[in-house]
Amino acid sequence: MSAIDRLIQLLAKLPGLGPRSARRAALHLVKRRETLLVPLARALAEAADAIRTCSVCGNLDAGDPCAVCADTRRDPSVICVVEDVADLWALERAGSFRGTYHVLGGVLSALDGVGPEDLNLSALVTRAGAGAVTEVILATSATVDGQTTAHYIAERLAGCNVVVSGLAHGVPVGGELDYLDDGTLSAALKARRPVE
Repeated sequence: MSAIDRLIQLLAKLPGLGPRSARRAALHLVKRRETLLVPLARALAEAADAIRTCSVCGNLDAGDPCAVCADTRRDPSVICVVEDVADLWALERAGSFRGTYHVLGGVLSALDGVGPEDLNLSALVTRAGAGAVTEVILATSATVDGQTTAHYIAERLAGCNVVVSGLAHGVPVGGELDYLDDGTLSAALKARRPVE
């Protein structure tokens, strides 16, 4: 297999890139070898060497603990539980959460054979039961597996003397009712609150 074919094959494994997109990306990289391909190869090698999983929360970072866990300005009494590192990054982009995180590494799924032992749950229970934590926010997806995981975690945290809360579900800011699916509208009606 040629080097270009190997590059295309590897690029095609990335999310959102099929074989045609991978060929276009590979051609683009090869045409810009000195300005794009070589620096990208260096950056990938550096990332492979430097990035590790945070031993506290499960985030990916060059340091352990990660920058979020090491930030003394964050509120250590609140833990936001997310399914994946991508969810943590999304919440960080929003810039409105100043507590700490816990990455599960997935959701419970009987169909996929993912059980409690496959997730980072015991570390969460240990953190929540240590005494410094007062609230655990369950920020799992609004899917059957995500909600099943949230209920399971809530049961596991029952003896930890913490408030367990979940993200609100419903009409997004800027959303028009006509464009929303039935599940979102139903969740929004169930989670209604008084207008202030």
